[in-house]
Amino acid sequence: MESPHGAALSTEDFGLKGPRGWAFRGVEFTAPPGSLVAVEGPSGSGRTCLLLALTGRMRSTRGHAEVGGERLPGRLAAVRGFSALGPVPGVSELDPSLTVAEHLRERALLRRRFDGSLRSLLRPRAERAATARDTIDAALSDAGLDLATLPKAERTSVRDLERLEALRLSVSLALMGRPRLLAVDDTDLKLSATDRALAWELLRTLSAGGTTVLAVCSEAPEDALTVRTRPAPGTDAPDDDTTTGKDTADAITETGSA
Repeated sequence: MESPHGAALSTEDFGLKGPRGWAFRGVEFTAPPGSLVAVEGPSGSGRTCLLLALTGRMRSTRGHAEVGGERLPGRLAAVRGFSALGPVPGVSELDPSLTVAEHLRERALLRRRFDGSLRSLLRPRAERAATARDTIDAALSDAGLDLATLPKAERTSVRDLERLEALRLSVSLALMGRPRLLAVDDTDLKLSATDRALAWELLRTLSAGGTTVLAVCSEAPEDALTVRTRPAPGTDAPDDDTTTGKDTADAITETGSA
């Protein structure tokens, strides 16, 4: 039987301490492949640090996690290899001066350069271009971004995109590498109630298709496995997210109804 595409997640007393104190600690939860995991909490509660640690972009300092069978903090590079970031401020932001087409072409070139086999690199140029186009089209379709609906189609600048459109573009770029784990920061930031529902429907569809989705938010949907964070008492929280104290972490995980 074929193994599930998504990455299973589990943490045990997972934590990260930096120069200004604990970013998060005592985080414990388990999620099977293809789960929709919502990291819920206010800004400054360590949500982003937890997301980056679980995708191999930050090194934890306490406990451990297993992501897709790889143990953290030891196997950071391996986890980075099969995880992808959607929008994360300061880490994987869209360039507002570039067009949608330029972002897509750039990501396709990077993917071919760093992810492609030698055999694929030696294929005829027209064949490589067709493969890149198919990859882009599939990612756009999975993210629900119809270029024809944009003000200038694929020539639309990122600065002219609505918030939900920008989210879909970021997810499209991440999906081009067919990740087992997709991480999205600030999922519901500056979205209307209607657009928030559409954003969650997108992530729900991706998880139903087998990709594990880890989404930071201020309010989680009822059907997500929810990990709740809040600033640790008595800590000097930095301007970015810093997270959960041990006294709250033991009870921050809940499983939704679906």
